[in-house]
Amino acid sequence: MSDFDPDKFENKYVHYFPELQRAYKNAFEEMNDRYDSELIHAIDQQILNESEPEYVDGNFEIRLPESPTDRLTAIVVDDDKLDSVLERYVTELQTQHRQIFDLE
Repeated sequence: MSDFDPDKFENKYVHYFPELQRAYKNAFEEMNDRYDSELIHAIDQQILNESEPEYVDGNFEIRLPESPTDRLTAIVVDDDKLDSVLERYVTELQTQHRQIFDLE
C-alpha cells in the first residue's frame, strides 16, 4: 500500500479506490458478524451505498446521504435500533479507514 497523503484524498477514487473498498468490506464483515445480517445488508445497500468517506482535520468521517434512516425500506426495524446500529457501523467504517491507511 502506498503512503497516505491527505491531499490525494481529495481525489480518493483515483488514488485510494482499493483501500476504500477494503475498508467498507472489512466493516461490513465485522458488523455482519455482530448484528442481524438482514439489517446490516439493508444498511449497506440502502444507506451506505451513497455514503462518502472524507478526511477532515486528521480524522476520517463518513458523510451519510440526506435522511439516511428514511432510505431503509428493505426491512422493518425500530428507529432506535436502526440509529444505534447505523452509528456503530459508521464508527466501524472510521476504524477500518484508520487501520487500512495505517493511521492508528
